Parts: sequence; structure tokens; C-alpha cells
Amino acid sequence: MASCSWALSFGREPACVVTTVAFTVDLEPDCPPFLSGFRGVEHGLPALLDLLAELGVPATFFTTGEVATRFPDAVARVVREGHELACHGMSHTAFTELSPAAARDEITQSTEILRAFDLVTSFRAPYLKFPPAYVALLRDAGLMLDSSQAKYKIEYYRTRKTFDITRVPASVTSSVLRFPRALRWLYLGALSSPVVLFTHPWEFVDLTREQLRWDCRFRTGAPALACVRDVLAGYQRGGARFVRMRELAA
Repeated sequence: MASCSWALSFGREPACVVTTVAFTVDLEPDCPPFLSGFRGVEHGLPALLDLLAELGVPATFFTTGEVATRFPDAVARVVREGHELACHGMSHTAFTELSPAAARDEITQSTEILRAFDLVTSFRAPYLKFPPAYVALLRDAGLMLDSSQAKYKIEYYRTRKTFDITRVPASVTSSVLRFPRALRWLYLGALSSPVVLFTHPWEFVDLTREQLRWDCRFRTGAPALACVRDVLAGYQRGGARFVRMRELAA
């Protein structure tokens, strides 16, 4: 994989040589399991979609079946604007808490709901927790790519088994995109291609006064959207190629 090098200073735009970036969004309830409600879908998602349209950046939306059932117009807009619709389970329950039969039901039910909107071939488990034994369930459901791993989690390096489905891990946790600019680009500069970024629409709602972990609430709302704008525009200026996750499937 190609690496990324940056020329970084506090007053200059970083120069990136990454070739491939996948911007992904987990379309789910507000900051589970700590909050309830869907302010992110109702208020954060429209602002994010407007930004992506303005910049011309395609994205992949890992969407729960519950969101698709409650907010069909929002999901229809995602598809209509050319983004990839992907599966994020049905109820945002951790698959580590599910029996094999319940896990199969989560995948089958959610893909059936989502495929009423568009072709669905990519999957990401809630909380990025997905037992290796369940990967075969994705293939059985006609899914071709799994992004339930994370390079910033030790479990990724402990699981080196080969599967007959493409597995593309997330490169960085979503809160990194809200770091102060110099620190954010320093972190991003250490990533290898393809860079898989992810965020959540609830991050674009002001949660700073909620009783949440600091990493879930700091710089949420308008500052978070401004940070994402800086990240995407910075990669564009560096010549990066944006792809949907399905384009990374072998």
C-alpha cells in the first residue's frame, strides 16, 4: 500500500500524496448506547450531505435497518445523491452479544430493508465488533465487503485469518477528525492508502453539554462539520482519489 507524506506547518496547507480515500458514515441512532433519539439523522445528516454535494465527494453510508425504516426519505436522499448505501445491522446491537441465529437475523432483516432502496454489498458492524465466526453470514447474505475492523484496535492485529470476503478496516477513529488542525493532519499523515475515514451524523449536533465521554462530545456540532470540510478539502488539494467502499472489494 502506498504511504502518505505531508509537508505540515501551522500556516500552510499539508501536501498529501495518498491516492485513495474512502469517506464513510455510520448512519445510526444518536451516540449509542449513551443517548437515545435521532437528532443526527434529522439535523446532522442534511448538513453533511450538503457539504458532500458542495465538495463533490462520494461517501459510503453504513445504515441501520431501524434508520431506514424510520427515515426513508433521508435514506432515499443518500442514494439519490450518488452515495453508497451499506449495512450497519438492524438495531445497532453489538454482534458480540448476539447468538449465531440472532446475528443472521440482524443481517438478513437489515439487508432486506436496505435493498428496497439500492444495491447493498458492504457491511460494518456496530461498535466495530464482529466475531470472525460471523463473517460467513455476510457472504450468505450476498455481501462482498466487511469494514468491521479497525487499524487502531489491537484486535485487528490478532486476527490474521484469511476470509473469502474482502475486509477493509477503518483507518482511524472518528473523533480524530475533530482534533485541532495541526494534530489532526499529523495523525492523518501517518495513515497508509487506502485511508478509510468514518464519522457519524450525530457528531454534527452540539453534544458538548451532554453527559458523555469526552471523545464523544468535544467539538461536536458546527465545529465538527468545519473539521470534516478541512479534511476532505485537504485531501482533494493533495490529489487524493475518493472512492465508495464497494470499489475496494476484490
